[in-house]
Amino acid sequence: MLFAGIIPAVLTPFDDEDRVDVDALRGNVAFLLDHGVHGLVATGTMGEAGQLSDDERRVVVEACVAEAAGRVPVVVGVSSAATAAATAHAAAAREAGAQGVMCLPPLLYAGEERELVAWFAAVGEAAGLPVMAYNNPHASGIDLLPDAIARIAGAVPAVRAIKECSGDPRRMTALLGATDLEVLVGADDCALEGFAAGATGWVSGVANVAPEPCCALLEQVEAGRLPEARETYQRLLPLARLDMTPQLVQYFKGGLDAAGLHGGRVRPPRTALTEDQRVVLRDALAALGGPVVA
Repeated sequence: MLFAGIIPAVLTPFDDEDRVDVDALRGNVAFLLDHGVHGLVATGTMGEAGQLSDDERRVVVEACVAEAAGRVPVVVGVSSAATAAATAHAAAAREAGAQGVMCLPPLLYAGEERELVAWFAAVGEAAGLPVMAYNNPHASGIDLLPDAIARIAGAVPAVRAIKECSGDPRRMTALLGATDLEVLVGADDCALEGFAAGATGWVSGVANVAPEPCCALLEQVEAGRLPEARETYQRLLPLARLDMTPQLVQYFKGGLDAAGLHGGRVRPPRTALTEDQRVVLRDALAALGGPVVA
């Protein structure tokens, strides 16, 4: 399996002049690798891909690939509103040395299924890499139901996995029963439910801040130590629930800052957390029950 285990959706730090801070990015990735993650996603929603230029996207991907140095797979988010842009991102991901691409359906275009098949086929051909389809109705405006995903995957061999982020854990069990795809948790507050059902991986926001307990959760479920898994999950949930909010990037960048890592500013249209939101984040970090950095 390519898309297995704990796979943080890497955040993109910016310096004081609003440039991609490559040293900070590589430092964050090094922290994740040192704490046991199994892969990385670059230029996803969490990475503020929609606010990056094409050149900046390449910088981010190249930095992640260089820091990973073959130790874990790097998967690149290539989502866009247009096939030409998505396929260009996919080709650039291959050229940068990525091992896979992740793609939403075309943004804000509720196409017919034949158009979605053509979309994923074009992305797969341009990438020449395995494709992780990504279902996130809030981000794309399209809800890929399990039977549609099964048909798309049947028509497009490059589609090897699905990141399910509808927020309904029943979707994961349906996908596991209807397809041979690698099924990944996409909503952080469905992680225990997904792993218990048989999900192969977790593309995670919270793992940026707390990779060790995320890895422990997976290990505990796989070993059948469910009481331990439930305890770990309860500690993670206040932070994990922040993944399913419009301020997910701000919350996890704030979590990185609190851990002594590199979060920092976000790009418009995002704005800084309010004081009430900072209190929510502090409480969520406190629920982890110990320092983030061991």
